[in-house]
Amino acid sequence: MAVVKGRRPYDSRARREQAARNRDAALDAAERLFLERGYAGTSIASIAQEAGLSVQTIYKVFGSKSGLVKAIYFRGLLGRGGDPAYERSDAMRERELDPREIMRQWGVLTTEVASVVSPIRLLMRSAALADQEMEGLLRETDEDRLERMRHHARFLKERGHLREGVTLREATDVLWTCSSVEIYDLLVVQRGWPLPQFAEFVADFMITALLPPD
Repeated sequence: MAVVKGRRPYDSRARREQAARNRDAALDAAERLFLERGYAGTSIASIAQEAGLSVQTIYKVFGSKSGLVKAIYFRGLLGRGGDPAYERSDAMRERELDPREIMRQWGVLTTEVASVVSPIRLLMRSAALADQEMEGLLRETDEDRLERMRHHARFLKERGHLREGVTLREATDVLWTCSSVEIYDLLVVQRGWPLPQFAEFVADFMITALLPPD
């Protein structure tokens, strides 16, 4: 009886890894070009050429230029550590009992994330003035960050850490302001503050605004 050769197994893992490499290459290339040429001055074709990919691949994965910016921004929110910054933040606050130490750690994480996302966030603000998709993306990311800060404010309130008279809304607004890249841009980028000094400033701001005095 003749032996029928089986089909070669489909290597889905290799395919996923290649797709991840292509995605990273596209995001790296897009970020470089956006920051060098601006949003309007960067085309999908130039990004594809820089990344060594086809235009069709870029559109298939990201949909549009604004889709690339969104992916760059959310990649930046992960921070520079091995685990996403938001996961490290939530894990830290669950094990730490001292609210002042929680806010000092939040200051460090805020600085870490801002150092990554600040350039692309400022690009988004500039592009939103003339591009409707970017305006919508800016609004969406603002709302996402506001919800994240409300999540932290609710934690502080439930643990009884907030100073008497500080409402959930006020706590949310303080955390939302402290996590903004606008403050990072003013103090670190424009005024040249070292990152540790900025992290301490953010922590002190939150502690003074939200917690009871020692």
